[in-house]
Amino acid sequence: MSATQATKQVELENTNRWSTRQLVTMALMCAIAALFSFIQIPLLPAAPFLTYDPSLMPAMVCGFAFGPGAGFVVGSIAAVIHGLILGEWVGSLMNICATLFFVVPSALIYKKKHTLKGAILGLIVGVVCATVGAIITNLTIGVAFWYGSVDVIMPLLLPAVVPFNLIKTVLNSLLTLIVYKAISNLITPKKNQVKGR
Repeated sequence: MSATQATKQVELENTNRWSTRQLVTMALMCAIAALFSFIQIPLLPAAPFLTYDPSLMPAMVCGFAFGPGAGFVVGSIAAVIHGLILGEWVGSLMNICATLFFVVPSALIYKKKHTLKGAILGLIVGVVCATVGAIITNLTIGVAFWYGSVDVIMPLLLPAVVPFNLIKTVLNSLLTLIVYKAISNLITPKKNQVKGR
């Protein structure tokens, strides 16, 4: 390769982490996730204050398509938007933690193993991490700003917090598999597309 060709190759190389198309897709997913965050569906009759929303699904889709960083950014921005509108900054912080525990491990595994099995394995790990993370955040952030004492939340961990987070993350995982399979080739960079995934 001549010096002139090498110079042209360097000039044409895109050094941005995400392309314009990816950024536009992420912005759209942020908006969808923010809208989804206002869907509040009680899952456990014994704990109606724990409500499900599918806002982590768009974040997971972006995590699978563009990497764990993109998924975390989408989920975090959606959580901040929700918090700003409702004035619930503690809830936003909890949702950012949920994004970290659920989306990031799943997307990291899928990035390494770019197959359907890799996606399922990643989501299973994400479900486990998110459930453990929910216990941690409830015992730390929750106690500090909501409950006031560990004695308040401890009796709720096994009968409410753990099953709720298991159900919530499994539902989000199933939604992710359905949606990502349907739109992956539309949003994933062409060089990263894998047939049959």
